[in-house]
Amino acid sequence: MLPTGPHLPVRRLASGSATVGDLFRRRAKLSHLKPAIYEKREGRWLATSWGAFYDQSRAVAHGLAAAGLERGARVAILGRTSAPWAIQDMGAQLFGAVSLGIYPKQTPDTIRYILEHAGVQVLFVDGADELENVLAGAAGLPELRHIVPWTRALFDANHHRDVRLTSPTAFEQEPWSHEAIAEAQAALQPSDTAILIYTSGTTGPPKGAMITHANILSVLAAQAHELVLYEDDLSLNFLPMAHAAERVFGFYARISTGVTTAYASSMGAVLDELREVQPTLFGSVPRVFEKAYAKLQSELEKKPLAVRRTFAAALAVGQRALPYLLEEKPLPWHLRLPYAAAHRVVFRRIREAFGGRVRWFVTGAAPIAQEILELFWIAGLPIFEAYGMTESTVVTHMNLPGQTKLGTVGRVAPGHECRIAPDGEVLIRGPFVFKGYLSNEQATRETVLDGWLHTGDVGTVDADGYLRITDRKKHLIITAGGKNLSPANIENAIKNQSPLISQVHAHGDRRPYVSALVAPSPLETLEFGLELRVITQAEVNALRDELMENPASRSRALEAALARVVARPELVRKLREAVRAGNRELSQVEQVRRFLILDRDFSQERGELTPTLKLKRKVVETAYGDAFERLYREGGFAVDV
Repeated sequence: MLPTGPHLPVRRLASGSATVGDLFRRRAKLSHLKPAIYEKREGRWLATSWGAFYDQSRAVAHGLAAAGLERGARVAILGRTSAPWAIQDMGAQLFGAVSLGIYPKQTPDTIRYILEHAGVQVLFVDGADELENVLAGAAGLPELRHIVPWTRALFDANHHRDVRLTSPTAFEQEPWSHEAIAEAQAALQPSDTAILIYTSGTTGPPKGAMITHANILSVLAAQAHELVLYEDDLSLNFLPMAHAAERVFGFYARISTGVTTAYASSMGAVLDELREVQPTLFGSVPRVFEKAYAKLQSELEKKPLAVRRTFAAALAVGQRALPYLLEEKPLPWHLRLPYAAAHRVVFRRIREAFGGRVRWFVTGAAPIAQEILELFWIAGLPIFEAYGMTESTVVTHMNLPGQTKLGTVGRVAPGHECRIAPDGEVLIRGPFVFKGYLSNEQATRETVLDGWLHTGDVGTVDADGYLRITDRKKHLIITAGGKNLSPANIENAIKNQSPLISQVHAHGDRRPYVSALVAPSPLETLEFGLELRVITQAEVNALRDELMENPASRSRALEAALARVVARPELVRKLREAVRAGNRELSQVEQVRRFLILDRDFSQERGELTPTLKLKRKVVETAYGDAFERLYREGGFAVDV
């Protein structure tokens, strides 16, 4: 457990701040000696105080001033979620620039598009591979003045390749004066753009959403009415800073509250470092919880019958306790001892896998299955589902302690309105709604009409004001029989039936019935192949190491190994059972009649996934158009319905 602060309520600073930079300045003054950031170096977790964080950011601001930038200039950061990212971002904010993130592992074409579209003048970049893509993508861009590698070693090895390459030492010298920062902040208006967030682009090129200082500060101020935080709270963070949720609801929120963070050393290290850091707060996309649930189910299947029965009995006790847990009410006397025993024997181990101290999780961006939510809640690990989008500055709805309905995303934030359009689309109005898309007035007019943000999501609001999202409006399947179906509902019902499944893509628009693509889950499928003796232990070990280092990796060696396992009839039987079990949770018209098993997982490299691991449905539909035609004409794996 890492040192943080006393167990006292935090002092939130968003309401009294004028800009993001002003918020940071006030936090550094109030919490000067308290740890702001922990990072792991050479096996040790080392702290950076709020004061040191502020001074390092002031040095970046001084470097931007010395480079001749003017207020409102665009500064981009491409790198892993870490202390340098945070320092460079806040240096840009103190200077009065507009900062933006670029997701790691993007193609040169995507990098070029964002740099050119945003008019970036300074780009900070982490790592040799990322620098290669930057140099390829940035060729001939006249507005880009400085390409700044994060380390001196990376600069020294490449400085001769492009005159714009600039040593990071230029941004690590004398901190900008307090007077200069005060002057820069005073020149900003709350309505000025603070950050640009480029959408993941599930359809078409990414759009640059302009988020103002007022947008961000209003979101952070609303948190004061929602979540109780303490000086000794600690979060573990790993989601990409280029995403609005991590940037605003994570990073800037910690500046407002003074909560300490530990940055995971890599995506693959998150589960191990959860046990080291022992965070009290944890935000993640649903995929992390889905993988944890799948791993638990997979391990449970291998246990003796007595162990499985013990787990089932504990789960039954937990189900009876769940309504009280959701409403934060004391358990009735007849449940206290059975639930305590179930927790001690079974659920305590699940808590320990996440460090043993987590008070709550926050998740969003995609639906999560009810059985997963229930298990985590029963295990004493509350997951609060939230809802929002980049264009609403991350979050407009959230379940809260004592005010949670599983399967919903909670009630609308104070000061906001939510209504459902006649076609089912969710509309939002309030101070969180963004300024518009950079250099794209038409898209802005199509998205915000009369002050109402048209989210593109379809949902319902119940009598208590809880919003339930069913799917994206543009994703709805309209069958040949005229039935409107939610693909997300179908996909989740099947995906959560087996740890062998990574992704499901439901298809059926203008078709007589629903079919699906099923993509194998890499690690679990490799382990199944080992049981079948299709692949060797040495191959599994090597590919597991590859996946631990980069969970999004989809190398040729991995795909070749998966293809050998997928070809086995034993795997087909397992997946047919999963589809059949998922169908039992669906109405007859939603049920998948035929499916195809892919010999690999979907990947970012092939353009099928966004950096936040959402399926690009249009890309998948196009790429597998011929396969779907053959499936309906010749048949795939049939499922009894």
